[in-house]
Amino acid sequence: MKDVRDALMVARSSDGRLVRRPLSPHLQVYRPQITSVLSILHRMTGVGLGLGTLLLTWWLVAAATSADAFATVQGFIGSAFGLLLLFGWTLALFFHMCNGIRHLAWDIGLGFEKAEYHLTGWVVVGASLILTVFVWIVGLVIW
Repeated sequence: MKDVRDALMVARSSDGRLVRRPLSPHLQVYRPQITSVLSILHRMTGVGLGLGTLLLTWWLVAAATSADAFATVQGFIGSAFGLLLLFGWTLALFFHMCNGIRHLAWDIGLGFEKAEYHLTGWVVVGASLILTVFVWIVGLVIW
């Protein structure tokens, strides 16, 4: 054997013959599925919510510190970049919440059929977008 990896690929079949094990397929082999994409997004939005909470903390500390500090934070949050961050945080919040509800349904044994998890996956995406846009429309009308 030329390479140590070749030795790792050798195994025995059930009748004792030496066979070569197949390599594990890489992510490039698989087509992304709604369940895998939403799982990855759920983890990413969890991290995003944690980072967004730092912005909320900055705002609260500035409000408790001084009027100048609060004006600085308000200026940042009111900028185009700050509003984009808030929109992303809102979308992450609703996606994480809707997908969490989906996971709770899975925990009690509901939604494991292929048609069901495809449907609920798209419902999570749609509900997240609708809730985010609704909250922003209401927020901008009140503001």
